[in-house]
Amino acid sequence: MSRISTVLNALKEQNRQALIPYITAGDPNKEATVPMMHALVDAGCDIIELGVPFSDPMADGPTIQLACERALAHNTSLTDVLAMVTEFRETNADTAVVLMGYLNPVEAMGYQTFVDRAVAAGVDGVLLVDLPPEEATEVEGIFKARQLDMVYLIAPTTSDERIEKIGQSGSGYVYYVSLKGVTGSKALDVDDVARNLERIRKHVSVPVGVGFGITNGETAAQVASVADGVIVGSAIVNRIAANADNPQQAQAEVTALMRDMRAAMDQ
Repeated sequence: MSRISTVLNALKEQNRQALIPYITAGDPNKEATVPMMHALVDAGCDIIELGVPFSDPMADGPTIQLACERALAHNTSLTDVLAMVTEFRETNADTAVVLMGYLNPVEAMGYQTFVDRAVAAGVDGVLLVDLPPEEATEVEGIFKARQLDMVYLIAPTTSDERIEKIGQSGSGYVYYVSLKGVTGSKALDVDDVARNLERIRKHVSVPVGVGFGITNGETAAQVASVADGVIVGSAIVNRIAANADNPQQAQAEVTALMRDMRAAMDQ
């Protein structure tokens, strides 16, 4: 059983939901990433989505686009990201880590090489935004052979037939994008999320995490009432951006946000 499944199953037994933060590796600099990962764990996070910087993050809004620009300004590469996970694993063997990004850096490294290096580093899953399950048949076999989970996105507009395909191909969890548009969108409608999760669960057996529009403890708790995991990205990255010259202050503000969300979710 993968580390992701172990974490999610343990939380389910406790009637709790996963808190899943997203940060861009190398933002605001390479040295800040691993300490931030440990701080997220200390604040009560269960799975970390670690963004691989890419020059054309087409599914992301300005917040994460700028995070990628800051990381790339420090020449943060996929090799650097894997090294960060290796360093994180020196003192943390339990928290699941999912790499989130785009296909190009993985393709450039080579699928088999990437998978071997990711597993060796301690990566548990990968979410490649621009690799849909219909085009992932060959890659899927390479990933599954090394028990590396493939996490897929589901949108409000995704058809039942496509959700079923994702349910057959994906593992670990699925990421439900609660709003139409790019990351950083507003106006979360929890009732609408609940209706869509009911539809998704008819076709998907793995847990469902929900992201987009979660900005504080109140919205985290609302989403936790219907989802298996609460995914938080832009609210974290905004705090890092506001303190790009002071990573310690960024870490303090992000930690406070995560503690607030964890407490609200557990109430």
